[in-house]
Amino acid sequence: MECPFCMIAAGTIPADLVHADDRVVAFRDINPQAPVHVLVIPREHHGNVGALATANPELLGDLLAAAAQIAADEDLDAGYRLVINTGGDGGQTVDHVHVHLLGGRHLTWPPG
Repeated sequence: MECPFCMIAAGTIPADLVHADDRVVAFRDINPQAPVHVLVIPREHHGNVGALATANPELLGDLLAAAAQIAADEDLDAGYRLVINTGGDGGQTVDHVHVHLLGGRHLTWPPG
C-alpha cells in the first residue's frame, strides 16, 4: 500500500494545502480536533520522528519552522500546540512522520 501522505505531497491525493515548499507540505486535517488543525509533513518519507531525526535532523527543524510560520499565519498568537505521535501506543496512525499543529481554542492538559 502506498503512503497516503507521500501521495498528498506528490499531489496525487487532494488536500486543503496551507503551505508547500520543496521540503515540507502542510494541509488541514480531515478530522480536526481544534479550530485550527494542520498536519505538517516532510516530502521525503520517514516513518516516524526517530527515523527522521536520525536520517535528516535539518529536515525536522524545517518541519518545526514551517509549523511556527503557519501558526503565525493562522493568527494563533494566544498559543498553540505541536504534537508528534510515534508508534501505535503513541497514537500514530499514518506511517509517515507528521506534526499536528493545533490551536484556536484553549487546550487542556493532560491531552488524553
